[in-house]
This record gives sequence, C-alpha cells and structure tokens, in this order.
Amino acid sequence: METDLYDITIVGGGPVGLYGAYYAGFRTLRTKIVESLDALGGQITALYPEKWIYDVAGFPRILGRELVDKLTEQAMQYHPTVCTGETVERLVRDADGTLRLVTNRATHLTRVLVITAGIGAFHPKTFKKPEIDSFEGKGLYYFVKSFQDFKDKRVLIVGGGDSAVDWANGLLGIARDITLIHRRDQFRAHEDSVQKMLHSPITVKLFYELRRLQGDGRVERAVIYQNKTNVEETLEVDAAVASLGFLSTLGPIQEWGLELEGDSVRVTTRMETNLPGVYAAGDIVTYPGKVKLIATGFGEVATAVNNAAQYINPKASVFPGHSSSQDVHARQREAAAKVP
Repeated sequence: METDLYDITIVGGGPVGLYGAYYAGFRTLRTKIVESLDALGGQITALYPEKWIYDVAGFPRILGRELVDKLTEQAMQYHPTVCTGETVERLVRDADGTLRLVTNRATHLTRVLVITAGIGAFHPKTFKKPEIDSFEGKGLYYFVKSFQDFKDKRVLIVGGGDSAVDWANGLLGIARDITLIHRRDQFRAHEDSVQKMLHSPITVKLFYELRRLQGDGRVERAVIYQNKTNVEETLEVDAAVASLGFLSTLGPIQEWGLELEGDSVRVTTRMETNLPGVYAAGDIVTYPGKVKLIATGFGEVATAVNNAAQYINPKASVFPGHSSSQDVHARQREAAAKVP
C-alpha cells in the first residue's frame, strides 16, 4: 500500500500545473504532478505544439512546445515527482485528513490537492459525415502537431476560431497553398490574427462549408459550397484541417463531491473548492469575472499554492516574499539541498 505522503499533489501537468509545481517548490513543499497524458504540457502538447501563443507575459510570441519546455525547466528546479499516463479516478479522505488519490495505476497520498486539469478530458468535434470523417488519418486532420507535415502541400482549413486562423498564419511559407473557409463572416479569433490572415496570401472564403472530401485512399479534392446559394466548388487539395472545436468532460472529477457549475469547479478568491484541502486553478475553475487565459491561470495557481501552504502550516504566511530577496534564495537553496 502507498504510504509516501506529499505536501501537494497537482492533478494536471499542463502550463498552469507546471507553474504550480514551480511555485510549490518555491515554497519548499514536497510536490507531485499526476498527468493523464503520456507527456507534460496538457492540451498544448497534445494538440497545439506548433501553435504560436501571443498572450503570455514576457513573450511577444512563443510556440506552444517552447512554452511547455520553459515551464517544465522552471518546475523541475525543485525536482517534483512526475507521474504521467495516470488518470485520477477516485478521491478519498482518510480519517486523519490525508487525501488519497486512486488512479488507473496507483494510489497517491497528499496533504493538499490542486486541480489544474484544464478543460478536462477532451476530443475534437467531427463532421459526423462518413464522406468526410472517413478520411481521418488519410489527409484529414483535426489539429496540427507539426507544421512540417504540410510542407509544400495544398491545404484547406475549415473554421473561424483562434486555432483555424493561427494554423493558417503558421503555415505561411511552409504550405504551397492555403485556403480557409468559414461558414459566416464573423471570426471568433483574435482580431489581430484575423487581420494578419486577411492581409496575407491566404485565400479566405466566407459563407463556405465543406460538403465532402474525395480521393483514392487519401485526400485529393475538397467539395465546398456557398451556404447562401448552395453552389458547389471543387478544390484540389492535399490535406484538410478541420477546427470545429472540442467536446470536453470533467470525467471522474464530477464524482468527487466538488461544487460544480456546468463543466467548471467553483472556487473562492483563495482558489479553494468546497472540499477542505482541495484547490483548483486554470480553465477548470469558475468564479465571477473569470477569464480563461493561460496568463490568468498562472496567477490563480500561485494563489492556490500560497494559500495551500498556510493550510498545511497555519503559521506560514500566505505571502511568500519576493523571489528576488536573499532570504527566499536561501530557502530555495535549502529546499534543493534536501533532494537526494
């Protein structure tokens, strides 16, 4: 039976979870990360490693994989234990207050739990049309993991959100030809990204939708139609990227007794949930005025960890001191020296 007790266990190894692990180490707390995917980085690693991110402080723009690499380097200064490929299925509180997390592989004991599971379990929306979906893995993509997969190809992108527009902009200079179709004339993407796309060589066709894909074993053509006139047009393409959004669910988390609002966990200004010793941060949480940004999640998880530090030791200060102070650097060195 597992008997190794950690101060903080973070469920979710995406950007917010990684920053939380750094901050927990900064507070000299023994830390563990449990991530359901096989690698750290969460949704960015799984879906958007080549996507440019523009709204993280200090970086005019940074690729998703580079951001994950830097956050991982920052977190690993304090040597947290990392468990990947594990989905937490049950949360149990022992008689002494210890939290017991039962995953599909092991049991983990912790004084405090911080949930940074993003949007939860997710998978891309599909067209639900065999004349399109049957080409998945044969030239039809629901997300871009490497821009180089599209080198010198004629690419059709379907969608009008951030992912679709960012992928279109990111493929400039790599793909031979890029066409983006959107079913209406209003984009959900950031206006700056939309303007960059509209003033680039990308062909943008508004009020168009994808009717079917064609080809001998893989994508060779796309039949699109103008949804106001129903007039069809055939494009010669080598690949189609569909950005239709994602379906997400909290999965087992919704059975833990947390106070929920839709697919989000309610928290206080301290990032506390309704369960003692259980905190949450990032896209999974909700509170009045919540804004779902990575940058917001960084502040939330720092708040969660600092309040958790006081929960573990009521004599500890919520405010950790400034990282530039000599006292804090001494604590950092002391914490690092404790690691075998």
